[in-house]
Amino acid sequence: MLYHLHELNRSLINPLVGWSGAAAHLLTAKENWLSHFPGVQRLAAGYELAYRLGKDYEKPPFAIESVIAHGHETPISERVSIAKPFCNLIRFKRFSDDCANLAELKQDPVVLVVAPLSGHHSTLLRDTVTSLLQDHKVYLTDWVDARMVPLDQGDFDLDTYVAYIQEFIRHIGAERLHVISVCQPTVPVLAAISLLASAGEKTPVTMTMMGGPIDPRRSPTKVNDLATTQPLSWFESNVIHTVPSNYPGSGRRVYPGFLQHAGFVAMNPSRHMTSHWDFYEDLRKGDLEDAEAHRKFYDEYNAVLDMPAPFYLDTISTIFQKHLLPRGLWDVAGQRVKPGDIRSTALLTIEGELDDISGIGQTEAAHELCSGIPASRKRNLLVKGAGHYGIFSGRRWREKIYPQLRDFIAAHATGAAPKARKAAAR
Repeated sequence: MLYHLHELNRSLINPLVGWSGAAAHLLTAKENWLSHFPGVQRLAAGYELAYRLGKDYEKPPFAIESVIAHGHETPISERVSIAKPFCNLIRFKRFSDDCANLAELKQDPVVLVVAPLSGHHSTLLRDTVTSLLQDHKVYLTDWVDARMVPLDQGDFDLDTYVAYIQEFIRHIGAERLHVISVCQPTVPVLAAISLLASAGEKTPVTMTMMGGPIDPRRSPTKVNDLATTQPLSWFESNVIHTVPSNYPGSGRRVYPGFLQHAGFVAMNPSRHMTSHWDFYEDLRKGDLEDAEAHRKFYDEYNAVLDMPAPFYLDTISTIFQKHLLPRGLWDVAGQRVKPGDIRSTALLTIEGELDDISGIGQTEAAHELCSGIPASRKRNLLVKGAGHYGIFSGRRWREKIYPQLRDFIAAHATGAAPKARKAAAR
């Protein structure tokens, strides 16, 4: 009933939330003579803070309109290459009217970015995708909110996740593909590529694992501890709920986004309280630049999706409690996952020194599991001063991590553009 109570509460406060937003807008409008009275800015700031604390946050757009690629302003078009019930494979297609520039774009390596299905929308990787588009053709997994998927579309578990990744790899073409997995998908992506190798199919040219729980027994974090201190039955009883009738996925069992968001905030409540207070002060003082930065961050952070219950429970059990992948005991659709069967795919692992979600060594564990890959085709990158989000977004990602990832891909790419090969050589 918790989900239904949440929806009831949301419907009850929506009028107040909407009124608060309208009042904030009215009191700050330049043409409103009331906005010049003493104390009005303070009142308007309070109204906007109340509005933002109570409003619903929808999935934000990627809004990547153009990038600079090969020295040219390059328009970007977002297209759905494959539509699955629980995921859309998005292609960010680059365009150019310049024939020479178009030829360069066509020679760029192809990248599949596998976004995490762990609460936030795939737009969390907007910075990642924007950087990659400068030098690559980019595909991205865009996960669908489970509450929007009707029951007649079937269910989604960890095995289905692996099957989706394999289908996307085959669709794009493994012989020219570089796969990048961020956080949670490092495990199913490694399984998908391992199973392709075991079946004798072509595997991607490179695979990059970023801040993921390949072996969560190494440097366990609070996230790992939570998953191991309670039995699986506790998670099923306490965090799994049924989607209410006002959504297309009515009756589907999910881990609701609002519960996940509560968990995110609970990990560091004082930081969020301080951030909201600073936002109020910025509005009161008229510091619009900092206030807008707050809005942009929380528009993304507060936009969450429901996860299918079978997938979430499989993840807790398989990855965090039983550690089946590093123990060599994981079977997907009846087939044993054997990372040692991967031979031709180069491996790059990236970890953040201050990562409080996937501790140091958890991602690097992939090197030991992928024993069939020559040492010369493996690399681990430990980023000093970087937290979890810092390894795929922000200044450290753009200035320190991306150039090394770009050069790693270029060094192993077949048919790489001359400029990329020269950059890798440097």
